[in-house]
Amino acid sequence: MEELQGGREGQIFRSDNKIYRPRGKWSETVHSLLSHIAENGFNAAPKPYGFDEKNNEILSYVEGDVFNYPLKGNIATTEALTSAAKLLRLYHDASSSFLSKHSNKPMEWMLPGREPAEVICHGDYAPYNVSLIGSETVGIIDFDTAHPAPRVWDIAYALYCWAPFKTHEYDAMGDLESQSIRARQFCDAYGLLEVDRQGLVKAMIDRVQALVDHMCVFRSMLNTHSGPM
Repeated sequence: MEELQGGREGQIFRSDNKIYRPRGKWSETVHSLLSHIAENGFNAAPKPYGFDEKNNEILSYVEGDVFNYPLKGNIATTEALTSAAKLLRLYHDASSSFLSKHSNKPMEWMLPGREPAEVICHGDYAPYNVSLIGSETVGIIDFDTAHPAPRVWDIAYALYCWAPFKTHEYDAMGDLESQSIRARQFCDAYGLLEVDRQGLVKAMIDRVQALVDHMCVFRSMLNTHSGPM
């Protein structure tokens, strides 16, 4: 097996065209989601192949180049930005009927849902969770943070990551004016309604705060489990 680089060192592997990743409490729900969007014509996400005896989930490999911050090269192009927005829209549309068609099944998500549950948000739609061929965004990976919420909840975090509205020198790109232009280009490519754009700034603030709260809870859990025996 080939070890893949990413956020979980020594835990994600590729064998032929399949990926093996640690199973989470939410993985069965995510696999149902991935099957659902594939059935609805969305083929830019991993296909689920169940679980192995080592408690790994098995997914299809998504072709393309992957990137991370700082955003340089193809991932920093306008084409990557706008094609990412279009791909997110297609994913959202494919996911919008998931809850109604699986209402009789128990579901578990890593992140709490929010109302109105218009779509299943990806939850971490950042440049490091897509794949590119050339400068075109063609695939989406890592659906662990998927959860039901309004479209704008996902878009708000995507803009934070893709504009990107960040200040650390490693994460930042351009100035506020160029970041705002990229944000508008993303919204235009997605086809976001004007009424939703008016609430984007507040949505971004709320979404980042929700991320910080989640990280604090996660850190507290780690400290609890790593305490003295």
